[in-house]
Amino acid sequence: MRIIGVTGGVGAGKSTVLQYMEEAWGASLILADHVAHELMEPGSGMCRRIQETFGGEVRSRDGGIDRKRLGDLVFADEQKRVQLNGIVHPSVKEEILRRIGQAETTGKDCVVVEAALFLEEKYDAFCSETWYIYTNEDRRRARLKVSRGYTDERIDQMFQSQKSHEEFLGRCDYVIDNNGTAEETCRQIDRRMMNR
Repeated sequence: MRIIGVTGGVGAGKSTVLQYMEEAWGASLILADHVAHELMEPGSGMCRRIQETFGGEVRSRDGGIDRKRLGDLVFADEQKRVQLNGIVHPSVKEEILRRIGQAETTGKDCVVVEAALFLEEKYDAFCSETWYIYTNEDRRRARLKVSRGYTDERIDQMFQSQKSHEEFLGRCDYVIDNNGTAEETCRQIDRRMMNR
Protein backbone atom coordinates (compact mmCIF):
# COMPACT_ATOMS: atom_id res chain seq x y z
CA MET A 1 0.00 0.00 0.00
CA ARG A 2 1.25 3.47 -0.88
CA ILE A 3 1.28 5.90 2.06
CA ILE A 4 1.77 9.50 0.98
CA GLY A 5 2.49 12.23 3.47
CA VAL A 6 1.29 15.70 2.50
CA THR A 7 2.64 18.81 4.17
CA GLY A 8 3.20 22.50 3.55
CA GLY A 9 2.71 25.84 5.20
CA VAL A 10 -0.64 27.08 6.44
CA GLY A 11 -2.69 28.40 3.51
CA ALA A 12 -0.71 26.42 0.90
CA GLY A 13 -3.83 24.73 -0.49
CA LYS A 14 -3.31 21.25 0.93
CA SER A 15 -7.10 20.72 1.09
CA THR A 16 -7.39 21.13 -2.69
CA VAL A 17 -4.68 18.52 -3.23
CA LEU A 18 -6.31 16.12 -0.76
CA GLN A 19 -9.73 16.48 -2.37
CA TYR A 20 -8.27 15.70 -5.79
CA MET A 21 -6.35 12.70 -4.41
CA GLU A 22 -9.57 11.29 -2.98
CA GLU A 23 -11.76 11.98 -6.02
CA ALA A 24 -9.36 11.18 -8.85
CA TRP A 25 -7.17 8.51 -7.27
CA GLY A 26 -9.46 6.92 -4.66
CA ALA A 27 -7.07 7.68 -1.83
CA SER A 28 -8.11 7.23 1.78
CA LEU A 29 -7.52 10.53 3.58
CA ILE A 30 -6.30 10.83 7.15
CA LEU A 31 -6.05 14.42 8.37
CA ALA A 32 -4.19 14.88 11.62
CA ASP A 33 -6.25 17.96 12.50
CA HIS A 34 -9.53 16.04 12.10
CA VAL A 35 -8.17 13.17 14.17
CA ALA A 36 -7.17 15.67 16.88
CA HIS A 37 -10.69 17.19 16.84
CA GLU A 38 -12.21 13.75 17.36
CA LEU A 39 -9.79 12.94 20.17
CA MET A 40 -10.58 16.30 21.87
CA GLU A 41 -14.31 15.60 22.20
CA PRO A 42 -15.82 16.85 25.48
CA GLY A 43 -15.07 14.41 28.29
CA SER A 44 -12.16 12.73 26.51
CA GLY A 45 -8.82 12.24 28.22
CA MET A 46 -7.13 14.66 25.84
CA CYS A 47 -9.82 17.30 26.48
CA ARG A 48 -9.28 17.03 30.23
CA ARG A 49 -5.49 17.25 29.90
CA ILE A 50 -5.71 20.38 27.75
CA GLN A 51 -8.11 22.05 30.17
CA GLU A 52 -5.92 21.14 33.14
CA THR A 53 -2.83 22.49 31.38
CA PHE A 54 -4.27 25.71 29.94
CA GLY A 55 -7.06 26.50 32.39
CA GLY A 56 -10.73 27.31 32.14
CA GLU A 57 -10.28 30.00 29.52
CA VAL A 58 -9.98 27.32 26.80
CA ARG A 59 -13.14 25.51 27.95
CA SER A 60 -16.07 25.85 25.55
CA ARG A 61 -19.74 26.09 26.55
CA ASP A 62 -20.31 22.40 25.81
CA GLY A 63 -17.44 21.40 28.10
CA GLY A 64 -15.02 20.84 25.24
CA ILE A 65 -12.18 22.95 23.91
CA ASP A 66 -12.63 26.47 22.54
CA ARG A 67 -10.22 25.98 19.65
CA LYS A 68 -10.03 29.67 18.73
CA ARG A 69 -9.01 30.67 22.25
CA LEU A 70 -6.57 27.78 22.45
CA GLY A 71 -5.08 28.77 19.07
CA ASP A 72 -4.71 32.41 20.11
CA LEU A 73 -2.98 31.28 23.30
CA VAL A 74 -0.48 28.88 21.76
CA PHE A 75 0.43 30.94 18.70
CA ALA A 76 1.36 33.82 20.99
CA ASP A 77 3.56 31.70 23.29
CA GLU A 78 6.12 29.18 22.02
CA GLN A 79 6.31 27.30 25.33
CA LYS A 80 2.53 26.80 25.39
CA ARG A 81 2.58 25.62 21.79
CA VAL A 82 5.21 23.02 22.66
CA GLN A 83 3.10 21.92 25.66
CA LEU A 84 0.01 21.51 23.49
CA ASN A 85 1.89 19.54 20.83
CA GLY A 86 3.21 17.22 23.56
CA ILE A 87 -0.35 16.45 24.64
CA VAL A 88 -1.93 16.14 21.21
CA HIS A 89 0.54 14.56 18.79
CA PRO A 90 1.44 11.26 20.46
CA SER A 91 -2.26 10.29 20.62
CA VAL A 92 -2.96 11.58 17.11
CA LYS A 93 -0.03 9.61 15.70
CA GLU A 94 -1.19 6.43 17.41
CA GLU A 95 -4.69 6.87 15.95
CA ILE A 96 -3.32 7.58 12.47
CA LEU A 97 -1.26 4.40 12.56
CA ARG A 98 -4.39 2.48 13.61
CA ARG A 99 -6.33 3.94 10.67
CA ILE A 100 -3.53 3.13 8.21
CA GLY A 101 -3.65 -0.47 9.42
CA GLN A 102 -7.42 -0.49 9.01
CA ALA A 103 -7.14 0.84 5.42
CA GLU A 104 -4.60 -1.86 4.60
CA THR A 105 -6.90 -4.63 5.82
CA THR A 106 -9.70 -3.31 3.58
CA GLY A 107 -7.42 -3.47 0.53
CA LYS A 108 -6.88 0.26 -0.06
CA ASP A 109 -4.10 1.05 -2.58
CA CYS A 110 -3.30 4.51 -1.31
CA VAL A 111 -3.57 6.41 1.97
CA VAL A 112 -2.75 10.10 2.22
CA VAL A 113 -1.76 11.49 5.62
CA GLU A 114 -1.84 15.26 6.08
CA ALA A 115 -0.51 17.17 9.06
CA ALA A 116 0.56 20.79 9.52
CA LEU A 117 3.42 19.66 11.79
CA PHE A 118 4.22 16.67 9.61
CA LEU A 119 8.00 17.04 9.70
CA GLU A 120 8.25 18.34 13.26
CA GLU A 121 6.35 15.34 14.59
CA LYS A 122 8.14 12.89 12.24
CA TYR A 123 5.04 11.57 10.49
CA ASP A 124 7.31 10.89 7.51
CA ALA A 125 8.73 7.88 9.40
CA PHE A 126 5.73 5.76 8.39
CA CYS A 127 5.11 7.16 4.88
CA SER A 128 6.39 5.78 1.57
CA GLU A 129 6.93 9.32 0.29
CA THR A 130 6.37 12.90 1.41
CA TRP A 131 4.94 15.68 -0.77
CA TYR A 132 5.49 19.38 -0.07
CA ILE A 133 2.67 21.61 -1.30
CA TYR A 134 4.42 24.87 -2.15
CA THR A 135 2.61 28.19 -2.45
CA ASN A 136 4.38 31.51 -2.09
CA GLU A 137 3.87 33.56 1.05
CA ASP A 138 1.83 36.35 -0.57
CA ARG A 139 -0.75 33.90 -1.94
CA ARG A 140 -0.92 32.05 1.37
CA ARG A 141 -1.42 35.31 3.26
CA ALA A 142 -4.21 36.42 0.89
CA ARG A 143 -5.97 33.02 1.20
CA LEU A 144 -5.84 33.09 5.01
CA LYS A 145 -7.31 36.59 5.15
CA VAL A 146 -10.20 35.64 2.86
CA SER A 147 -10.92 32.06 3.96
CA ARG A 148 -10.29 32.37 7.69
CA GLY A 149 -10.46 36.09 8.36
CA TYR A 150 -7.02 36.14 9.99
CA THR A 151 -5.16 39.39 10.69
CA ASP A 152 -1.62 40.03 9.49
CA GLU A 153 -0.42 39.66 13.08
CA ARG A 154 -2.01 36.22 13.44
CA ILE A 155 -0.66 35.13 10.06
CA ASP A 156 2.84 36.33 11.00
CA GLN A 157 2.69 34.28 14.22
CA MET A 158 1.60 31.19 12.28
CA PHE A 159 4.27 31.60 9.60
CA GLN A 160 6.99 32.04 12.24
CA SER A 161 5.94 28.84 14.01
CA GLN A 162 6.28 26.70 10.86
CA LYS A 163 9.20 25.27 8.91
CA SER A 164 10.84 27.44 6.24
CA HIS A 165 10.54 26.76 2.52
CA GLU A 166 14.14 25.49 2.52
CA GLU A 167 13.45 23.06 5.37
CA PHE A 168 10.42 21.63 3.56
CA LEU A 169 12.47 21.25 0.36
CA GLY A 170 15.28 19.51 2.21
CA ARG A 171 13.05 16.91 3.84
CA CYS A 172 10.33 16.13 1.30
CA ASP A 173 10.56 13.75 -1.65
CA TYR A 174 8.42 15.68 -4.11
CA VAL A 175 7.17 19.26 -4.56
CA ILE A 176 3.70 20.15 -5.85
CA ASP A 177 3.82 23.80 -6.97
CA ASN A 178 0.39 25.22 -6.12
CA ASN A 179 0.98 28.77 -7.39
CA GLY A 180 -0.78 28.25 -10.72
CA THR A 181 -4.23 27.04 -11.71
CA ALA A 182 -6.02 24.07 -10.13
CA GLU A 183 -5.56 22.20 -13.43
CA GLU A 184 -1.78 22.70 -13.30
CA THR A 185 -1.69 21.39 -9.74
CA CYS A 186 -3.78 18.35 -10.67
CA ARG A 187 -1.50 17.55 -13.62
CA GLN A 188 1.51 17.48 -11.25
CA ILE A 189 -0.36 15.10 -8.93
CA ASP A 190 -1.29 12.83 -11.84
CA ARG A 191 2.33 12.69 -13.01
CA ARG A 192 3.54 11.76 -9.54
CA MET A 193 0.85 9.13 -9.05
CA MET A 194 1.67 7.50 -12.40
CA ASN A 195 5.46 7.60 -11.87
CA ARG A 196 5.64 5.94 -8.48
